[in-house]
Amino acid sequence: MGRSTRDWAMIIALAVVTPLGTAACGDGGDEKPQFASGNSAAAGASASPTPPAEPLEFAVTPANGAKKQPVSVEIGTSVKGGKISDVSLTLAGGGAVKGAMRPDGSSWVPAAPLNYAKTYTAQVTATSASGQTETRSTSFTTMAKPKSVIGSGLYLFDDKTYGVAMPVVVEFSPGIAKKDRAKVQQRMFVDSDPPQPGAWHWVSNGTQAYYRAPEYWQAGTTLSVRIGLEGIPLSNGRYGNVDRKATAKIGSRFEMKVDNKTKKMTVLEDGKVVRTIPVSLGKKSTPSSSGTMVVMEKKETTVFDTRDDPDPANRYVTDIDFAQRLTWGGEYIHAAPWSVGDQGRRNVSHGCVNVSTANARWLFEKTKTGDPVTISGTERKLVSGNGWTAWNLPWKEFVKGSALPVPADLGA
Repeated sequence: MGRSTRDWAMIIALAVVTPLGTAACGDGGDEKPQFASGNSAAAGASASPTPPAEPLEFAVTPANGAKKQPVSVEIGTSVKGGKISDVSLTLAGGGAVKGAMRPDGSSWVPAAPLNYAKTYTAQVTATSASGQTETRSTSFTTMAKPKSVIGSGLYLFDDKTYGVAMPVVVEFSPGIAKKDRAKVQQRMFVDSDPPQPGAWHWVSNGTQAYYRAPEYWQAGTTLSVRIGLEGIPLSNGRYGNVDRKATAKIGSRFEMKVDNKTKKMTVLEDGKVVRTIPVSLGKKSTPSSSGTMVVMEKKETTVFDTRDDPDPANRYVTDIDFAQRLTWGGEYIHAAPWSVGDQGRRNVSHGCVNVSTANARWLFEKTKTGDPVTISGTERKLVSGNGWTAWNLPWKEFVKGSALPVPADLGA
């Protein structure tokens, strides 16, 4: 099975999704606002008195005068008897900060990380059902830039077109501890246009998280992503390193389905079969993985160097054309002119999907990163996290990997 250097695509992106429940406290004062008691019935009238309007009560965070706040801080809001109607945040001696409310109204999220060691003032206005308004102000100071941060990557490029099975893939080094995953997930925002529901799933060691919809993305979808990690305090004493954002397109639907029983690949475009290709898969000692994978990267020419394999029989150095990576472990679809006589008949590879040079070139010119590849009937099952395995679980199993509750209407 061939190996190739693993490239990280670390990009910068923007979007909004997951609700955040932010604990709210007062701005430092115990003083209660005065409220109108409501209208009372006229003297002698037979109608029942109008009940008094519910008092407008709300609080904001951070508390006034708070120090050493992370640059990922949000303006938390808690309101009773009304709703938040306006939030503004300004940097002392600077300009206004852009941002937006979370859909559940629990907090206002700055559109970018705040500056380190700076003072900010937030003005929050709440409006009651009867139209009464009240504004509260809070000022706070952010912390100095931390010395210890995690590493992270976002596998999504601005203005690139991906296949319908392209998950949003975020990688962390070291992996995120279970107790920190909900906090981190709250800062990972995905927006799809046209709107499609989705959820996050963490691999067991916390080194990767995938976001996908219940079904493949609709062709023509725009994905806007923000992984707002910078400044998030973690339990290991480290902090999130940077915000990353990207906006990308989903292209036409192109699928490859490989059946070990028939030793053939069926290629579909927009659901219609366009070609059937003979293949040779991994021999019994080095079987190909069965499961749903995606094309992770494409290299027109590369070198497979397996001289570090513990089994001498699997050590080789070979020039490869039209290679398309499926797993981190080194499984590819690629041209294999040496096995053309076996293709469609028997398995002789080290785990890769061997096809002829002509078929490999045709596929290479058609495929996109994120196109789905399903292999069935081999001796080995695809291991979670060995590649972008987001689609290798049924939806009901996938959502169990979320660190936050998934709405019941999403099949949780």
